[in-house]
Amino acid sequence: MAVPKRKTSKSRRDSRAANWKISAVQLVECPKCHAKVQSHRVCPECGYYDGQQVVEVKTDKE
Repeated sequence: MAVPKRKTSKSRRDSRAANWKISAVQLVECPKCHAKVQSHRVCPECGYYDGQQVVEVKTDKE
């Protein structure tokens, strides 16, 4: 069984987790309505994906 020859310091141990960062969500512009949308997803504003109406979007009527 492998056993460490030296004790790992707290600094070395804790620095391993220092580079695990969350990245910001990348947004692109919808070609139909120009709203910001995540890539490869249906636009929540107009309901279009890849140039086709996929989802019918309901609007609030007052």
